[in-house]
Amino acid sequence: MSQIIMLGTGNAMCTHCYNTCFYLKTDKGGMLVDAGGGNGILSLIPKAGIAFEEIHHIFVTHCHTDHILGVIWLIRKISPMMHRGKYHGRLTIYCHDEVRHALLTICQLLIPAKIMKAIGDTIIIREVSDGESVAVADMDVTFFDIGSTKTKQFGFRATLPGGKRLVCLGDEPYNPVTEQYVRGADWLMAEAFCLNRDQATFRPYEKHHSTALDAGYLAQGLDVKNLLLYHTEDTTLSTRRQAYSAEAASHFTGNIVVPDDLETISL
Repeated sequence: MSQIIMLGTGNAMCTHCYNTCFYLKTDKGGMLVDAGGGNGILSLIPKAGIAFEEIHHIFVTHCHTDHILGVIWLIRKISPMMHRGKYHGRLTIYCHDEVRHALLTICQLLIPAKIMKAIGDTIIIREVSDGESVAVADMDVTFFDIGSTKTKQFGFRATLPGGKRLVCLGDEPYNPVTEQYVRGADWLMAEAFCLNRDQATFRPYEKHHSTALDAGYLAQGLDVKNLLLYHTEDTTLSTRRQAYSAEAASHFTGNIVVPDDLETISL
C-alpha cells in the first residue's frame, strides 16, 4: 500500500509545526521529499516510524532554507551510520543543478572531512533535468521544472504501484507549463499559504504563494481526484483542517486532505 507520511506541513517561518516535507512510501521503499530547515528532521523521522536505514532516496525541490538545510543534517546522520555498518547501500539525493551546487558548497563549508568522504561514493548527489524519469523503489518518478517566478524549483510526478499518479507542485502556485504532468492526477499536492479571507494578513501573492481557494479552483479545472494542501501558516492549526478544506471545497468537488505533522495518508 502506498502512503504519504507528512513530516512537516508549515511554511518557512512556522514555529508551531515543522517546515513542509514528507516521505512517499510504497511496499518496496520510498522517497523523502525535502527535509525542512533544521535538525528537527532527526527527531521527526523516528517519530513517524521511519528508520534512517530505510531512507535511500531524497528529492530536494529547491534551495530555500526551509527545504534544503534538513538534508545537510541527514547527510551528517547517515554518513557515520554507513561507516559503522549500520546503513547498507547508497543514499541518492535527486535535485536540479542549483540545488546540487548549494548542497556541495554547504557540505564543504560545514561538514567534517571524514563525513564528506561518503559524498560521491555511498552518498550520491544526482542532478536531474526537466522531464527526466527515474525508477525509485517501485515507482516511476518524473521530475519537472515548475516554472518558478523566483527560485528555480522542480516538482515531480510519481506513478505508484497499481498505476495511480501523484503530483507534487513544490511550494509555488501552478504554472500552465506543467499541465502535461498535472492534469488528471489521482493526487495533487499543492501549497496553500493561507485562507483567502486572510490575504491581507499573510500577503500570499507577494510571496509567490496562493490560498486554499486558489488550490481548490486549480484542482477542479485540472480534473484532479484528490487534493492535499500543505505549506500553510501556523496561526490556525486548531481549525486549519476544517477551514482550509471548506474553502477549497467551494470550488473543488473531489476529496480534500489537510494533514497535520506526522499524519499518514493512504493513497
